Amino acid sequence: MAKNFFSSEEQKLIIDAIRAAEQNTNGEIRVHIEPTCTGNVYVRAQQVFDELKMFETEARNGVLFYIAYQTHQLSILGDKGIHEKVGQHFWEHEKNLLIEHFKRNAYAEGLCKAIALAGEKLQSYFPKTVGNPDELSNDISFGNPTSHE
Repeated sequence: MAKNFFSSEEQKLIIDAIRAAEQNTNGEIRVHIEPTCTGNVYVRAQQVFDELKMFETEARNGVLFYIAYQTHQLSILGDKGIHEKVGQHFWEHEKNLLIEHFKRNAYAEGLCKAIALAGEKLQSYFPKTVGNPDELSNDISFGNPTSHE
């Protein structure tokens, strides 16, 4: 089961990293973990992005870290607002950072570092505004978001 991929301590570290990254921005970060991706990983990440309603942020500045751990696939998607600011090069850098950590089985550490970097970019382009609510959950989603695994 996908929920067992990270220990409860690792899950807490990742959620804390998301909270810290979002502290100074109105951007939103989500992490989704599932065992396998049978098709195109980018297409699947887009499906998850939509299922999690990440496009509903006011500034279109959501970032999704998608990981299919058994098939060793990952994708990082930034919504239109943030992607237009940072470009594809930033996402490739983030992906390479994750791959380097994943090769050493340092999944949680890699995610926390990549989340922190995404938070820095979000803060640069989308600083926290007064009264800005946390628009999306900080919890890690597992399996197929609509299956409630």
